[in-house]
Amino acid sequence: MGEGRSLDPVHQPRILRELRESGHVHRTVKQEVRENLLAKLRAGEPRFPGIVGFEDSVLPHLERALLAGHDLVLLGERGQGKTRLIRTVTQLLDEWTPVIEGCEINDHPYAPVCARCVRLSKEMSEDLPVAWKHRDERYGEKLATPDTSVGDLIGDVDPIKIAEGRTLGDPETVHYGLVPRTNRGIFSVNELPDLAERIQVSLLNVLEERDIQVRGYNLRLPLDVLLIASANPEDYTNRGRIITPLKDRFGAEIRTHYPRTIEDELVLIKQEITPDIGADIPEHLVEVIARFTRLVRESTAVDARSGVSARFSIAAAETASASAVRRAALTGEERAVTRVCDLASVVHSLRGKVEFEVSEEGRETEILAHLLRRATAETFRGRLGGQDLAPLTDRFAEGSQVESGELVPAAELLRRIGPVNGLSKIMSRLGIEEESPGHAAAALEFALEGLYLMRRLSKDDLDGTAVYRT
Repeated sequence: MGEGRSLDPVHQPRILRELRESGHVHRTVKQEVRENLLAKLRAGEPRFPGIVGFEDSVLPHLERALLAGHDLVLLGERGQGKTRLIRTVTQLLDEWTPVIEGCEINDHPYAPVCARCVRLSKEMSEDLPVAWKHRDERYGEKLATPDTSVGDLIGDVDPIKIAEGRTLGDPETVHYGLVPRTNRGIFSVNELPDLAERIQVSLLNVLEERDIQVRGYNLRLPLDVLLIASANPEDYTNRGRIITPLKDRFGAEIRTHYPRTIEDELVLIKQEITPDIGADIPEHLVEVIARFTRLVRESTAVDARSGVSARFSIAAAETASASAVRRAALTGEERAVTRVCDLASVVHSLRGKVEFEVSEEGRETEILAHLLRRATAETFRGRLGGQDLAPLTDRFAEGSQVESGELVPAAELLRRIGPVNGLSKIMSRLGIEEESPGHAAAALEFALEGLYLMRRLSKDDLDGTAVYRT
């Protein structure tokens, strides 16, 4: 109770006297975060659930900044999980915290700061009503846009309160902005450099003096807030900038990055893909998409300053899965399982998510298709490079051919290929444990595509149909 935690706020104190008697201790937001982070570190518990690939790079820097009580900036290209990471910091707050009931800026019952709560505290003393706020309600976020105003962030005069008869100088006529409404919580400004410089000035007092000033009011409102901003390096240096006095007030600047290993990329895709699309996507195809994404990022044809978002790989997996669902609906398959033929749709659907160099204009589809073939070949070598595929290639020895495509159901593809000795070993090497017709077809079609890319088979592509032959 001393830290304000409870799974059931219904039975918590409801007036100030009961809160004092319970032994509750008032801590600032940064003290809460620091102490709860230390407790998780000592217990070996996850601190930032759902964050992949930052364990040995970004997170240690973030933890040091939070332990030091610093406001901070996360700097990185688009789609590196900056916003996701910021939102997980709320898990370091106490689950429940007391506030003065009805307060717009979440004043603590022990230390009211707004005019309304100061007045109520004097009038009601120990009978001051207490409410409880969950940590998820103590997070505020604003995407920096050119039309953002000081009133949006800090506050302005409320004309309705003036119309009710209050005088213009009355502090209770102030309509608080997003920052004070997140008092005793965590506030995030996404893409901070896009915020006009004159608006950035309004955050100077928040970060240093820890207060706000609204228009001409004689009002200094001390705030208890942890401010975390995100920025894109391209915007940070070119299109916009963080003004020097504001940069100086942030305690830490932390660089983020894309997943550095295939394993991290695989975990990220599996974690973030929409679960209700309705198709199974075998592990080897997820690996193809992960390798494809990395090749696109590394390609000299792609604008490196823009980056290739993690949303690219997630959308690719979802698009391929959707292609399998479409096939199942059109052909009457009972179970939708993603196959190699479904990856072709990724190139056309996601071309607009990549910024190419000007010199490559008109070649975007060709470049992506080439990189997808490279990713498929690399995955084939890694998974089936040492596997004996003679039983499969022998089926083509007498000039026979196999026709596949995005509208060929699994059962029909298996009939066209015929029995293959060693199919179970192929499926095992691909990480496929389920022995359904759809999964068997996915394994065999991937093997055929790999043999084609290794120049052991030829292939003719005709409007979504692939014909494999010797």
